[in-house]
Amino acid sequence: MDLRKRVGELMPRVREELAELVAMRSVADPGRFPPEECHRAAVWVADAFAEAGFATHLADTADGSRAVLGSRPCGREDASTVLLYAHYDVQPPLADGEWRTPPFRLTEVDGRWYGRGAADCKGNILMHLTALRALGDDVPVDLKLVVEGSEEQGTGGLEAFVPEHPALLRADAILVGDTGNAAVGHPALTVSLRGMVNVVVDVEALPSALHSGMFGGPAPDALAALVALLATLRDDEGNTTVHGLPHDGRWSGAPYPAARFRADAGLPDGTVLLGDGEVADTLWARPALTVLAIDCPPVAGSAAALVPHARARLNLRIPPGVDPHHAACALSEHLLAAAPWGVDVSVEVEALGEPFLADTGGPAHRAMRAALETAYGRPAVRLGQGGSIPLCTVLAETYPDAEILLVGVEEPQARIHAPNESVAPGEIAAMALAEALFLRDYGAGAGG
Repeated sequence: MDLRKRVGELMPRVREELAELVAMRSVADPGRFPPEECHRAAVWVADAFAEAGFATHLADTADGSRAVLGSRPCGREDASTVLLYAHYDVQPPLADGEWRTPPFRLTEVDGRWYGRGAADCKGNILMHLTALRALGDDVPVDLKLVVEGSEEQGTGGLEAFVPEHPALLRADAILVGDTGNAAVGHPALTVSLRGMVNVVVDVEALPSALHSGMFGGPAPDALAALVALLATLRDDEGNTTVHGLPHDGRWSGAPYPAARFRADAGLPDGTVLLGDGEVADTLWARPALTVLAIDCPPVAGSAAALVPHARARLNLRIPPGVDPHHAACALSEHLLAAAPWGVDVSVEVEALGEPFLADTGGPAHRAMRAALETAYGRPAVRLGQGGSIPLCTVLAETYPDAEILLVGVEEPQARIHAPNESVAPGEIAAMALAEALFLRDYGAGAGG
């Protein structure tokens, strides 16, 4: 069977079905988006994999979302089991006016397909389906499936479900389709994920607002105190400097050239990059603090008054080897100790996520590296991922003998989570081919 030719023949169907999926506004936020849209997407996924030979059903999870579960045995007693993972929920579109195309209509521009979820993660759902359709009945492994519906909200529905139903998803290899390559045409295996700590810091300085002319100077100002507090979290070179957390880690995998990082991020040449290490060090091997939001008076309508109360939401990304509970304590203690001028500061920890480091020495990883090289015509590199997938840690703890492989279609130009998300159709084709080769050869023992 010529798998490359078969995948190519399937690409018009990929375009048609991805358009159907992208049109579903499956944001797992019932306060802002109709929950029926998530249900439609779940049913679509269940039906599509049922057509591909799976016995599928929907399962309710603790956060109210529904996961698509499925199984497809191959009939061999000695067959290995591979679990396929993706998610059908998407990020909200953010500012519609910043999109060059309608966010929920798949639109081709300059050879890329634009739309919310086109890459993250509906493109990976089509990657799985296309690999299976290319193989047909020639799949020498037992297959299991889980496609969750609340990954982007971080509410932990599937993370709670997995330990409670361990037999349903137990597998020898787990193919997590929710990352991507170094660049279009440059294959990669993601081997490292950062964890995260989200906190809200509150600053109280005054019982009420005061006239800045009559009281400004001696009287403390909550907004100025918050700014001073946040400034302690980075040094002059931009390194994140939370007391108690190391910030000198080094990345041991493939480098990330500064020029390519600037291009991937859409930054002008010469833009100063933060930190005193290489890009890969600061991105994948060190803590990184981001101020996500600040509550304070807006410029429009502001008054000449001292601000009595201000707060900020902070996101701290942490590399493998750093415990998120320790990181949360370190960040909270840092903020409390750095409070200036006697203002009252409180810190609420909102969410924690474990970092993840893959064991890459097993037969599944060897088979996937070989499959990627065949599909792309060049060796795959080892990358980190600055984002977090807490489920990977749950899977590793629940199935300690399973190999976890992180792959997908979400290369940097995909702009996932941002306006103008897109996918390169060639990446769907190449990754579907790599997955088909992996399933065939891993099942036949080629990775051993």
